[in-house]
Amino acid sequence: MKILVLAWEFPPRIVGGIARHVAELYPELVRRGHEIHLITVEFGQAPRYEVVDGIRVHRVEVASSQDFFHWVANMNESMGRHGGKLLTEEGPFDIIHAHDWLVADAAIALKHIFKTPLVATIHATEYGRHNGVYTEQQHYIHGKEILLAYNAWRIIVCTNYMRLEVERALQAPWDKIDVVYNGIRAEKKHRDPNFDYSNFRRRFARDDERIVYYVGRMTHEKGVSVLLSAAPRVIWAMGDQVKFILIGGGNANPLKRQAWDLGIWEKCYFTGFMPEADLDRFQTIADCAVFPSLYEPFGIVALESFAARVPVVVSDTGGFPEVVRHGKTGIVTWTNNPDSLAWGILEVLRNPSYAQWLVNNAYEDLDRRFRWDKLAQQTDAVYGRVIHERSQVVWS
Repeated sequence: MKILVLAWEFPPRIVGGIARHVAELYPELVRRGHEIHLITVEFGQAPRYEVVDGIRVHRVEVASSQDFFHWVANMNESMGRHGGKLLTEEGPFDIIHAHDWLVADAAIALKHIFKTPLVATIHATEYGRHNGVYTEQQHYIHGKEILLAYNAWRIIVCTNYMRLEVERALQAPWDKIDVVYNGIRAEKKHRDPNFDYSNFRRRFARDDERIVYYVGRMTHEKGVSVLLSAAPRVIWAMGDQVKFILIGGGNANPLKRQAWDLGIWEKCYFTGFMPEADLDRFQTIADCAVFPSLYEPFGIVALESFAARVPVVVSDTGGFPEVVRHGKTGIVTWTNNPDSLAWGILEVLRNPSYAQWLVNNAYEDLDRRFRWDKLAQQTDAVYGRVIHERSQVVWS
């Protein structure tokens, strides 16, 4: 089976979770015998064409623009042109697989021109991110998402929560949507016996301070302000022996002001973007991972913490309660409630044996529910269904 994949990010270009999802799912599909061609965006010194873990990666040049939506239009034009060349010269392809609205225009055009069925993975929706669509930009993105969902033969989402959201927000039929969880390569988080973790830890906290961390974008939907509001209670309860490490890019200035106004500036460290190698090491030396999102379709950051064997505290929004089983693989707290979040963090910090039990259960859950080879098998089943149904119809 030949699959043409369109994704606007792929390592070394990492913007959000799509890059990791694509980079870890498709090597497993290659192992299952599929030929995967991925069209993505050029980045730095990365080759325009290379084979990565069996994936044939094509990076296209995109004309620069100060306007993001104009840049997206330029990207789709480049992807469409290169995709047309591939489908003509390397075809026929069995399926086109598009990841999110940003590549929708190119994917839909290629579908119709080459009469090739389209599968779409919807990783999140604009409606969900903002609890509705209000601005002109939000309506534009929402419209692209509806168009992609309409044109897709099948839609893949990452949780049952997202299945409900896509059905409601994008008017997609329930029976057109398949749930395939995200996964993780747990081996990435293993400790290197030759690395000095003690000195590395001292870059972030004193030896007597417990490390509570958040990693992700510094945006409203991620709920970092809720974590900062919960921090004073945790600091007081822990006798000052705790440090909050906030990792990720974005505009952190309002959050830094909040930490200063709360009087906890000395107990917070905003690292900015952290290279992946350092992040893998950091996660293995932390005491508690906290993800207080206001909206979260899945929460792959929770899986990364599972793999690093660090106890996890999350909010009960979106797909988090499906990923983190409360009281078994982590602590699930009330969304946008600093008191509940502080309680969850203290449950972990005050009860080391309980925290270790949660960690052990979470690591076992990775093997049961979040292995990429199992998720690739489920994705393969979606492809098989599409190809069978395609063979039963005449595409006029």
